Amino acid sequence: MRARHVGIAFSFVLWVILPLGLSVWYLYAVARDQYASHIGFSVRTEEIGSAIELLGGITELSGSSSSDTDILYEFIQSPQIVRSVNDQLNMARIYQRPGDPVFTLGEDTRIEALSSYWQRMVKIFYDRSSGLVEVRVLAFEPEDAKAIAEVVFRESSDMINELSAIARADAMRYAEEELSRAEERLLLSNRSLTSFRNRTQIVDPAADVQGQMGLLNSLNAQMAEAQIELELLLDNSAESDPRVAQANRKIAAVQKLIDEERSSFGGASGVSGVTQYSELLEEYQALQLGLQFAEKSYLSALAARDVALAEAQRQSRYLATHIPPTLAETAEYPRRLMLLSMISGFLLLSWSILVMVYYSLRDRR
Repeated sequence: MRARHVGIAFSFVLWVILPLGLSVWYLYAVARDQYASHIGFSVRTEEIGSAIELLGGITELSGSSSSDTDILYEFIQSPQIVRSVNDQLNMARIYQRPGDPVFTLGEDTRIEALSSYWQRMVKIFYDRSSGLVEVRVLAFEPEDAKAIAEVVFRESSDMINELSAIARADAMRYAEEELSRAEERLLLSNRSLTSFRNRTQIVDPAADVQGQMGLLNSLNAQMAEAQIELELLLDNSAESDPRVAQANRKIAAVQKLIDEERSSFGGASGVSGVTQYSELLEEYQALQLGLQFAEKSYLSALAARDVALAEAQRQSRYLATHIPPTLAETAEYPRRLMLLSMISGFLLLSWSILVMVYYSLRDRR
């Protein structure tokens, strides 16, 4: 053996054997055992249809909500849940262990350090196709791991309930605001129509015109009868006959009434303050049209509010658990054999690369 062979063997011992031996010693003599608690759940949306849907057999009893699950996936990794767990269980008490600086929580217990350590001890597995979520919690005591898993489930359930409450409140608020605007519009339309009737002293100008038209038609019929009577009298009597004079007076009186009624269509009585019946009729029709539109808008808003209320009452998001928080009996972590395999593979690969670099540089000389 030459000197370079001895150096390579020494480097193998120094680069591979010694770190691997230290790793074995640390993993089996210093590293604390870790217990895992598993919990599995999914976000479900319960939708109970109406009676017609139930009779038709098209109701959807439950389904998953992927968007809510995405929110929940981010929530479990957020500092917010870390703060909640720390407030309820005191993470420093659970994860601080003397003599193990690698796998335990250090002296820094600020929220940033706790969040970083949380990413190591709490793993989330999310299947987007099925919407199933599984959470694995590690701790140095099985009871602590289970307690953390229970808090995670409780906080996640509260967050989903809060999302449901916000969605219901938003839907109801929009419907109530629209109904309030429709009620105000209907009230203003009713007030405007009432003000018109008080001002003109006419309940319905269209009905008033129809009544005047009936009276005018009756006067025209009387006028026709009076003229016929006059023609008959003139055929059989002289113009000096008193009956002819009486017939003329009757015709004149009826004609006067007809003229007055016809003129009334161009001008209303003085108490109204409005001179043109056409203007009255136009104003009344506009008010009546506005009232009809306000009534339809109110009915639509009322129906929308009832639909929103029914949807808010029959739709409910909840967290369905298919794996309750488990209590471990055997310490499965840290995975010592897997960690040693990774460490040895990395050390051997890096040592081989260094040796190859050495021989490559030596061959160039």
